[in-house]
Amino acid sequence: MARPVAKKNKCSRGYQNPISRKKSQSITESGLRNYSLYINRVLKEVVPHRSISSRTLDVINNMINNIFERISTEAYNIMYLRNRRTLTPEDIQKAVYLLLPGKLAKYAVAFGSEAVHRYVNSYAPCTSLIKSRGK
Repeated sequence: MARPVAKKNKCSRGYQNPISRKKSQSITESGLRNYSLYINRVLKEVVPHRSISSRTLDVINNMINNIFERISTEAYNIMYLRNRRTLTPEDIQKAVYLLLPGKLAKYAVAFGSEAVHRYVNSYAPCTSLIKSRGK
């Protein structure tokens, strides 16, 4: 009895169809961000002659994503309990104070507020031009 011969599909690189191709690693299905580049930059600023393994980098990246998800979930719950439909900076600050311990929460809120303040002030001249044109 003759064995059936399986035909190879002639799609590019041996894949059966274009849909089954592996997605690039920069796009994840769960929507989590990759902070590896920023972790390396901070490490080089703090300790220039040290490096970090890829496994440790993945652990730190997962920790950052986990904390971000927990803060955003808690901020949403605070917003929901206040019967609001807009997430405010105060909601995020309260979530940080609830989730992070003592001084860490204080520093996180201080640096976050400073970053938001610098971001808002960096675009202040542009918004004043737009407002003046509309009048």
